[in-house]
Order: sequence, then structure tokens, then C-alpha cells
Amino acid sequence: MKTQINNIVIELTRGDIAAQKDADAVVNAANAQLSGGGGVDGALHRAAGPELKKASQPLGPIKPGEAVITEAFNLPNRFVVHCLGPVYGQDKPENELLSNCYKNALKLAEEKEIEKIAFPSISTGAFGYPMDKAAKVALTTLKEESNRLKSVRFIRMVLWGEEALAVYKEAMKSIFKATE
Repeated sequence: MKTQINNIVIELTRGDIAAQKDADAVVNAANAQLSGGGGVDGALHRAAGPELKKASQPLGPIKPGEAVITEAFNLPNRFVVHCLGPVYGQDKPENELLSNCYKNALKLAEEKEIEKIAFPSISTGAFGYPMDKAAKVALTTLKEESNRLKSVRFIRMVLWGEEALAVYKEAMKSIFKATE
């Protein structure tokens, strides 16, 4: 499913964040130490190779909502933007911190003149953020930030599983008045 706002395409797809060949950058749902882990973080670190850990660890620790950027090494992208999402029910205010992940990732993308960026659904795995609430925060933030973007022209939300994709589709229909 796709929509367009302020000449920026926002696309929802089911897939593997580590296999986004046409994206200039992918976003990593990182841990505070930027040391690799499970889920999205583990998948990106495995695909990128050990150089990603060597490049990212000196940039940590980061706080919820913050983002840093590294090269992508063995990934098919130029950059990896590492964001620390909030732990739901623990890091407050979680909706503001989650929104800051997307804002800060887009800010770094603009600084590097990135045109195409792919995001996972940040904080919805081990950090326990409910998918429906995370989708609403993510897509609302992308909509709000779209008028500030100069370089970024394409944003893809890469979702793992049909259920996540369905939840994001419903949120997109509501927030963007989009149709399939």
C-alpha cells in the first residue's frame, strides 16, 4: 500500500529490513549500547557483518528517541540509522520518544542527502509497544515531518508479518485517508 504527501511516497510492505536493496538507508531498532541483539537489530548486524558493530558501538550509549548513523557495510544500502525506541510502559512519555525516533532518523537522512529510507516498526518487538499505537505514532510523525523534508522522497515501512502489515494499513487509511 502506498500514499503520497508533499511529493513524498510512503509505502507499507511486508518483508525483511536487511533486504531493502533500493533504499539508501535502513533504520535499525537498536539497543542503547548499539551492540547488536535480536529482532531487527540482530538481522541487520548479521547481514552487515562485524564492521557494523565496530562502527556503531563508539557512538553509544544512546537514549530513547535518539538516533545515530553509520555506514551499512555488507548491507545493500549506504547507511544504517540506529534508533533506540522506548520500552512500552517504562520509558515516558513513550509516544513522544517513539515519535522522536522517526524525527531524528529523518533529520540524519536529510543531513546525508538520503532519498530513500526504510524503517521497521520501532519498539514493537521486545520493547512491547502495541502495534496499533506504534503504527499511529509512526505514520502521524511521517505525515507531520513530510513538509520539512528536502532530500527524502521515499519512505518505506518494512513490516514483519501479515498482522503487522494489516495494522499499519488500517492506520494509513485513517491518518492519510488513503485507499488500497
